[in-house]
Amino acid sequence: MSPGTAPATMLAANPTGAADVADTGRAVNATGATGAANVVGSRRAAGAPGLAGAADAAGAAGAADAARPANGGSPFAAAAADYDRCFTDTSLGGCLRRAVWRRLDAHFAPGDRVLELGCGTGEDALHLAHRGVRVVATDAAAAMVETTRRKLAADGAAAVYAGGSGNGHSGNARSGNGGPGNAGGCEVRLLAIEDLGAEPASPPFDGAFANFGGLNCVADLAAVARALAPRLRPGAPVLLCVMGPLAPWEWLWLLRRGQPREVFRRLRSGGVRWRGLTVRYPSIGTLRRAFAADFRLLRVSAVGALLPTTSFAPWAARHPRLLAALDRLERRVERLPPLPWLADHYLAELVRKSPPAAAAAAAPGGGSSTASSR
Repeated sequence: MSPGTAPATMLAANPTGAADVADTGRAVNATGATGAANVVGSRRAAGAPGLAGAADAAGAAGAADAARPANGGSPFAAAAADYDRCFTDTSLGGCLRRAVWRRLDAHFAPGDRVLELGCGTGEDALHLAHRGVRVVATDAAAAMVETTRRKLAADGAAAVYAGGSGNGHSGNARSGNGGPGNAGGCEVRLLAIEDLGAEPASPPFDGAFANFGGLNCVADLAAVARALAPRLRPGAPVLLCVMGPLAPWEWLWLLRRGQPREVFRRLRSGGVRWRGLTVRYPSIGTLRRAFAADFRLLRVSAVGALLPTTSFAPWAARHPRLLAALDRLERRVERLPPLPWLADHYLAELVRKSPPAAAAAAAPGGGSSTASSR
């Protein structure tokens, strides 16, 4: 996401590693239309891992940063300054992000405390804060974290916390009002998704999410699930926007660029190498199995099946009516097979299962359950 945020956008870069920023012209997935497109475009246009959104670029940016050696800068960190311009602020990027926001808003209510993995430039955290949700936004890229902090500090509607580099409970900032009678706000922490297990497990969060491909830069999804589970209350929703292995719009883009050998790169068993990172494209089934021990899959929808990938952001900007029509249609049929399996990103909505002890207590004669779910 991750803004969502991260890989997708940036990974639109060429498989060769040379990001096609100019060519993409701002086609960033999860990243915006023009500027985002660029990032994504760079990622996409370049043909690298094709993380599908500008958000990708952002989210993945954080995750990817963690995977990079400490000596050379993160490719996502370099994109922090232009991410919003290239993705968030574009017409296509706006459509993609709003598709995810619809579902975030359906699960997270004012007063909820929610964990964001791979926050990118903080666009999703800001949106939720305005609705009264308290967000702990994390990212592995220091530049993304600083961009998020500046954005939140400049917005009078969100409470901003200085946040530490690891445990992030220190610091303070302007308080704000995220909604009628509800204090929303954000705490921003420098934290890689892979390091989530080092964070305190109490108090538990009311939910979590990762937007636009942050998880695509993580090698072990099952490890993420194991680390996340004890940090969520039973019944807590988890929304994961992930780049899938099949993306027809990307195939079209690569064929137009004369790169037929890269059309099915997302299916490579070892992932796609990009600027020192390995980007993977787990299927819906792979993600479900990785989280199955502690989470139940409730819903899957397409984000970018009828809507094009961010590489097409410049084209989308020239055809606003067609873009709006595709957006409306995709939202109506987003769950219809096979669209989630053929989308640049799919949005998986899961729920935290009750731990064995809580489940036993909830059984007949076992006493009252401590689990809560909305």
